[in-house]
Amino acid sequence: MSDELALYGKSFSSRLLVGTAMYPSPAIMRQSVVEAGAEIITLSLRRQNPAQQQGKMLWDYIQESGCSLLPNTAGCKSPAEAIALAEMSREIFRTDWLKLEVVGDDYNLQPDPYGLVEAARELVQRGFRVLPYCTDDLLVCRKLLDVGCEVLMPWGAPIGTGLGLMNKYNLQTLRDRLPDIPLIIDAGIGAPSQAAEAMEMGFDAILLNTAIARAQDPAAMARAFRLAVESGRAAHQAGLMVQRQTASPSTPTLDMPFWQQAETAGRN
Repeated sequence: MSDELALYGKSFSSRLLVGTAMYPSPAIMRQSVVEAGAEIITLSLRRQNPAQQQGKMLWDYIQESGCSLLPNTAGCKSPAEAIALAEMSREIFRTDWLKLEVVGDDYNLQPDPYGLVEAARELVQRGFRVLPYCTDDLLVCRKLLDVGCEVLMPWGAPIGTGLGLMNKYNLQTLRDRLPDIPLIIDAGIGAPSQAAEAMEMGFDAILLNTAIARAQDPAAMARAFRLAVESGRAAHQAGLMVQRQTASPSTPTLDMPFWQQAETAGRN
């Protein structure tokens, strides 16, 4: 059976989305995207301008790659700033898909929940397909759904920290309470094992940048993340065993003859 990721009516085979910033070179970025098997890549107009030489190299590759582009509003601190950058990105990159970021704190780059909802409401009305980068707050996520967002991207930890899933309770609550909404873990993932764990919890995809771009071998790390995401997804679909507080023998003795019970006990 097909197991594709559906976002805003479009299907994708890969559940790993990757960023295009901070790589040692455009060539390494290109190789990493290929190894990740990514079909969606993010790009910031502020960090990579197609009018500049390096930005043009990156933009040329993106056009050749066949990947869907997800521009972001990284660095914006107000709804007005995010909306203005979104309109510029739509004109330059020719897409109405948008990773919406409205920063509320310079220390941990935590999203501003009020500004995020305000900007999302306006951008949805302007025809954008908004994927908001948000915290793991259920009420904020519901507000974003109420204003028209169809996909949510809660953080695992602050951007670039590599701390993984810091609040598993909140994240599991989101997954349980919003079972039909595509949820993508965005930010804070630092190791393939963390990505696999998020997928095992039932999240639909992983978006990351720093963990690949800052690895000693970005392309090899991209491949490792691809395998981890695929493994975590397969484990979720297979159904994890229920965790227990007490031990349970792996070899049952109920209804076995007494001499076989003794032999089994001796082996265990």
